[in-house]
Amino acid sequence: MNIQIFGKSKCFDTKKAERYFKERRIKYQFVDLLRFGLSGKEFDSVLRAVGGIDRLIDWDSKHPDITLMKYTEDRVAKEDKVFDDPSLMKTPIVRNGKQATVGYCPEVWASWE
Repeated sequence: MNIQIFGKSKCFDTKKAERYFKERRIKYQFVDLLRFGLSGKEFDSVLRAVGGIDRLIDWDSKHPDITLMKYTEDRVAKEDKVFDDPSLMKTPIVRNGKQATVGYCPEVWASWE
């Protein structure tokens, strides 16, 4: 397994995801999403794995752009905005090759073992 956890350092669910893999002695790589973001290929891979941009956006965020994005139908515009501003993404984003999850999903991660 090649686990990558993309998250925010102050995100509670990101810390829970790290703890999940530590407790099972599964090596992972943590990437600070706000500092480094996702590469273009990683972003596309995550979008395909999770089922689209609407599942990647943190709709509960208090970010001012979230309100505008709720009324935007243009998928490409949403993708561009989220790619340029990783703070709009729900975390943690956990990747295992071509598989990925958004949020805390231990039931999915257990199937990867």
